[in-house]
Amino acid sequence: MFHEYKKTIEKGDVVMLYMTRESIVPIVVDEEKNFNNKFGEYKHKKMIGMDYGTKMLSENKKGFLYLLHPTPELWTLSVPHRTQILYMPDISIISLKLDLKPGKIVIESGTGSGSFTHSIARSIAPSGHLHTFEYHEERAKIIKAELENHNLASIVTSNHRDVCKNGFSLEDVADAVFLDLPAPWEAVPAAVKSLRKDKVGRICTFSPCIEQVQRTALALNENGFFDIETIECLVRTHDSSHLEMPDIQSAIDGQKAKFKSNKGRKRLISSKIKNADEDAETQDISITKLLASKPVMTARGHTSYLTFASLLVNKP
Repeated sequence: MFHEYKKTIEKGDVVMLYMTRESIVPIVVDEEKNFNNKFGEYKHKKMIGMDYGTKMLSENKKGFLYLLHPTPELWTLSVPHRTQILYMPDISIISLKLDLKPGKIVIESGTGSGSFTHSIARSIAPSGHLHTFEYHEERAKIIKAELENHNLASIVTSNHRDVCKNGFSLEDVADAVFLDLPAPWEAVPAAVKSLRKDKVGRICTFSPCIEQVQRTALALNENGFFDIETIECLVRTHDSSHLEMPDIQSAIDGQKAKFKSNKGRKRLISSKIKNADEDAETQDISITKLLASKPVMTARGHTSYLTFASLLVNKP
């Protein structure tokens, strides 16, 4: 469902209930259930047959919400945080640098809350496959159930495994590897085994501390990787507003009128200027409104460092 789109809501579908950007709730449509918030009640059975994107009123007509189709972006905004997750700025640049596209075979460790997992699945669908690994048994069970509910089980294989100790049990199959681990350098040898050797393979590690980056870079270099680089993705927003920009003549006329209204300086105005002012008062001031923007002074805080590298091809 997260990689395929449909028009009408059916029983068992995942629907994103959008109230505000900070309040998005995913539900699985069940005829016997209702969704409640402070503005009223919304019956699941009434959602069945509605089109995705519909504005739905509460039973008491005092509130409303939007029934949105599930997407990886909306899932990232609404997913229960069992761990720290990746957000779209990092997801976008990782997907670009790892060249994720339909047909790719990708390895991910650890799965965490599954934010990036859903984005990878959509990028490589329908012919690609993702092998995702999570060392925490309970989280692994939850993400496996979520992937089945989201119709992604055919694209994603979820595994419970400590890859730093036991590896991936995959050899010469992956086009790309993504590591979100406390000690990614311990999984680098396993990544070398899993990457294909007939083409250049790509790896990305996600680490919050520069000391982790240093150890990872050393391990990548020792295991035959090249083109090693680290990127920090920061987001800076812009504020927009409308500015009034009068034309030159209107600005001159406006200043003259302002000068005339100042009684203390009225005696300094020549008769010629007075006449011009009287003419100006009868004219409409032409004002043009422009949409302008400026960056805010502070940028969103650091999430993690993204380290990328490529693996050399084995020549026959």
